[in-house]
Amino acid sequence: MPLRWIRTWQLGLKSLWLHPLRSLLTVLGIFIGVASVIWLLAIGEGIGRKAQEQIEGLGANNVIVRSIKPPPETFEGTHGPVPFGLLREDFERLTETIPTVKRALPIREIKRQRFSFGGRTLDGRLVGCTPEYAEVTQLEVTRGRFITDVDQAEKQNFCALAADVARRLFPYEDPLGRSVRVEDTYYVVIGIMKDRAPSAGIGGSLEAQDYSNDIYIPISTLWSRIGDTVVTVGGGSFQGEIVELSQITFQIEDTDRVLETAAIIESTLDRFHSVKDFGVTVPLELIEQAKTTRLMFILMIGLIAAISLVVGGIGIMNIMLATVTERTREIGIRRALGARRRDIVRQFLIETISLSIVGGVTGVVGGLTCRPIVAGIRWLLDRTLPDVIEQLPAVIKTVEPVIVPWSIPLAFGISVVVGVIFGLYPAIRAARMDPIEALRHE
Repeated sequence: MPLRWIRTWQLGLKSLWLHPLRSLLTVLGIFIGVASVIWLLAIGEGIGRKAQEQIEGLGANNVIVRSIKPPPETFEGTHGPVPFGLLREDFERLTETIPTVKRALPIREIKRQRFSFGGRTLDGRLVGCTPEYAEVTQLEVTRGRFITDVDQAEKQNFCALAADVARRLFPYEDPLGRSVRVEDTYYVVIGIMKDRAPSAGIGGSLEAQDYSNDIYIPISTLWSRIGDTVVTVGGGSFQGEIVELSQITFQIEDTDRVLETAAIIESTLDRFHSVKDFGVTVPLELIEQAKTTRLMFILMIGLIAAISLVVGGIGIMNIMLATVTERTREIGIRRALGARRRDIVRQFLIETISLSIVGGVTGVVGGLTCRPIVAGIRWLLDRTLPDVIEQLPAVIKTVEPVIVPWSIPLAFGISVVVGVIFGLYPAIRAARMDPIEALRHE
């Protein structure tokens, strides 16, 4: 019995070797199918993990409340600067009445501020915050220090610069100890932050955050020096807004109480705000949603990739049907010499399985090259099309494919199964040939 199987394998491989180009093209179909399964699942896993990491970076035990400007029709009939959003009273009320809140961080942001030093200027975002802001937003100091409680209490004119602001305003000088002009006020530089990747926007209540053009000052200094009213000039018109707080980040003592606390915060704010000028974001909810979405995304991508394997299987069937027709006389001679139907079936199945195994193995090798090839393509595009790359979302520019371990045996197993299934019909058709008719075939 083993000798018969060895002989059958030899015959099958010899038959494939007689038509190398045809065999190569058939293997190529399986190779593309297996590699695409691994590639697509790896890219999908990388995107899913990146999105989930961004959400987890917000903190699973945090509740983020952000001021949102209502529609223009809400302010019809009003004149002058328009007040909206979170109030200092809201901050005090929520921190004093909700026992599950461990810590609350008030934040005030003013966009489109003019920063200048030594004739160099740029537009950026001025952020009034507390010392805990760096920890919550995962900002790290590269030189100097961040603002402290003492700076906050004394309303010091100190500031910390984002890395990009420091590079653009101080290309040759040491920023520490220098005074940066923000509109009409000067702030002494006490620290420089490390580069930080921007965070993606989530829903309508939490917009994308780009930390590259920020200057950080104590929020008490911002309130005393600038106040709550901000007037911007654009297109020959003045636009004024009155906002006391842009955001409050609440840290909850127990993760199990996050959803309950978020509901209390929202209901409390609803009671004191006549219009919906705030949004509540709960990262914990988003993390669970992201996990479900990520699983659905991977399954959908896997289904699409599996279709290419089916196409490769159809290619195997097509080739084997053509082979059966070409080798009709050979089949008749073998049957006349005593070969049984199962011998013929076994021979053709071995040929299809061999094609599937070779295609599967090479496909797995090709799939494992996903990460370096993606890195090479990104490097090439950075050099040739930098403007196009710059416009892509941050998650696309920084995503790294992650090989899903179970995708390798899955793709290889499917390739072999596809080879058996699609090679079975040609093998049975060859075995059912009438030996006399097969010998007459020219």
